[in-house]
Amino acid sequence: MSLLHNQYCNLDEFGFISRGRSQHRPRNALHLYGGEYPFIQTADITKSSLYITSYSQTYTKAGLDQSRLWEPGVLCIVNAGVNTGDNAILGFKACFPDSVIGFLPNLEKCNVYFIKYYLDSIKTQIKSITMGATQDNLSVAKLLTFPIPKLSLDIQNKIAAILSAYDDLIENNKRRIALLENMAEEIYREWFVRFRFPGYQTAEFEKGIPKSWEALPFSSVCTFEKGKNPKEVLEVDNDDLVHYVNVDTLLGNFNSFAKIQKNSVKCQLGDILMLMDGSRSGMTFRANVKGIVGSTLSVVQVDESLRSFVFEYLKAMHQEIVFNNTGSAIPHANKDYINRMILFIPDNESLLARFNELYDVKYREIDYLAKQNDNLSKTKNMLLPRLISGKLSVENLDIQFPSSMQTTTEAE
Repeated sequence: MSLLHNQYCNLDEFGFISRGRSQHRPRNALHLYGGEYPFIQTADITKSSLYITSYSQTYTKAGLDQSRLWEPGVLCIVNAGVNTGDNAILGFKACFPDSVIGFLPNLEKCNVYFIKYYLDSIKTQIKSITMGATQDNLSVAKLLTFPIPKLSLDIQNKIAAILSAYDDLIENNKRRIALLENMAEEIYREWFVRFRFPGYQTAEFEKGIPKSWEALPFSSVCTFEKGKNPKEVLEVDNDDLVHYVNVDTLLGNFNSFAKIQKNSVKCQLGDILMLMDGSRSGMTFRANVKGIVGSTLSVVQVDESLRSFVFEYLKAMHQEIVFNNTGSAIPHANKDYINRMILFIPDNESLLARFNELYDVKYREIDYLAKQNDNLSKTKNMLLPRLISGKLSVENLDIQFPSSMQTTTEAE
C-alpha cells in the first residue's frame, strides 16, 4: 500500500505490548479450567469483528496464577496459526495465552480502534513475513517492524469513528440474528423435543414419543457431501469469484473468495453445513451465503421440507455428536455414528408445514440481516485502505462519534 503520511513510529510508542501468558505445562491440566476468570483463545478473536464479547473457556484461581488478567480495551492479536493477524478489542477482564499478543493503548497518544483498523489494513503484509516451516508465527519483535502512521489523535479518532460505525451496525445485526436464532430453536424444542406441538393433548404417546411418528436412521433421511478446497483463496471479490465458505465465513467474516472449479462443492443460502475436521468437529451451521464449500465442511443434503427440522435436530444433538468424534490429535466428526442416530419424523405433513412456515419467517429476517452485514463489511473494506493511507482526507470533516467511542473520546 502506498502511504501518504510522512511520520511513522513503532507500535510500542503508542502503548504497552506483550504476549499473553500460559506458563503451566501441560496446558490442558484440568485444575486450571472451569473457574470464574474468562480465558480468551484465538478462535474467540477470529469470530469477533470489532469486540470480543464472549468466551468458550474459563480459568480457576490456579489458572489465573499462572497467567495474567488483562483489562477491557486491550487489543488482542492472534500471533500463531492460520488466523495470524486477526484482532479484536477485549470487552471485559480476561486472560489469554501466549498465542495472543496484547496491546494496551496509551489513550493520550492513540485511539485503539485506529490501531486495530491499521493492523487490519496490513494483514496481508503481516502474513507474508510470518510464514514458518510449521505454522505462521507473529512475534512481538516482528510486529514492531511494521511502521504505524504517527497521526494526530483527532485524525485517528475521525478515521476510527467512520470505520467503527460500520462495525457497530454489524454487531447490532449479529445480536438481532442471535435473538432470532434462539426464537427459531425454541419453536423446534417446544414441538419436537418437549413434544408440546399443536394438538399434542389429543395425540397418543408410547414411551414418551408420539405413537404415529416414524423412527428413521439419519442415513435414510440425509447424506453428506464433503467440500473441496479451491486452488486459490483471495480476499478481494470480483465478477469471476464466489464466496469461499469456511468456518470464518459462517461466523460472519465474508472476506474469502475463490473461483468455481469442476469439482467444487457448492452450497446455497440456508443449506446445512457440518464441520467435519478440527477442534470444533460436529458443529452445525446454516449457510449464510451461497458459494463453494471448503474441505473441512460437508453439505448435509436433505429434502427441503425437512431441512429446518434436521438442522435443529443436529444442533440439539451437538454434545452427543462431539462425544463420539474420532481422532486423538485432530478430531473428526464420526459419520458412521451420525448416520445411525434416530430421528422421529412427524406423520402429519401439515405439522411440518406449519413449523416450516413459522421457522422460515425468522430465517428470512436472519438472511436479510446477514446480507446487510455482507454489504456493510464490503463497504468498510473499500474505505479502510483509503482512510488509513490518507488518500481520503478526514481532516476537515465534522464527525459525530458513534456510541462505542463516546467514553474514549470524552476521556481524552
